[in-house]
Amino acid sequence: MEMMSKIALTIISLISLAIVHHAHAQDSPQDFLRAHNTARASVGVGPMRWNNTVAAFARNYTNGLRRRCRMVHSGGPYGENLARGSANLAGTAAVKMWVDEWQYYDYDSNSCVGRECKHYTQVVWRKSVRLGCAKVRCNNGGTIISCNYDPPGNYNHERPYEFKSSSYAVLSDVRITSLNSAVLSYLNREENTVYKGKY
Repeated sequence: MEMMSKIALTIISLISLAIVHHAHAQDSPQDFLRAHNTARASVGVGPMRWNNTVAAFARNYTNGLRRRCRMVHSGGPYGENLARGSANLAGTAAVKMWVDEWQYYDYDSNSCVGRECKHYTQVVWRKSVRLGCAKVRCNNGGTIISCNYDPPGNYNHERPYEFKSSSYAVLSDVRITSLNSAVLSYLNREENTVYKGKY
């Protein structure tokens, strides 16, 4: 009987470790980078690199948001995307929320049409090459995720990326749908449940 208890305890411990690993696996620097760089590659923008200084800024700032769990931009030196959700909001799900805004970005007019798209344009901003993100559990049980971008993006009258003329002729017809569907397919595999609340 004692042997069975030890085996059961070992199995439960292994399952718990697997669950914890899965939860944290979607919040690692590599996961944030992979989600961002997949979106960037879909529009021909080079990859970002993780930057510990930018990540420390994100971590310090989000720690200050823990008490009230309100999304207030830092006004710091970096570009910034914030997401708020339930306790189990994963970093990859936050990036998916931002990337989902691609459908509201009109390349021809370089503007958001119908809804917000500036989170998406920051993700794919070609001049932003360093990334740092942080996730904090709020006192009320919610989660805030911040990603910061260096140098910042979303400058007026600048496009987040440029298409070569031959690429643009093809992409203007499909409005980037097929490229971004690959990104969304990847992100959907990473996170099956996405918080649909305010962000």
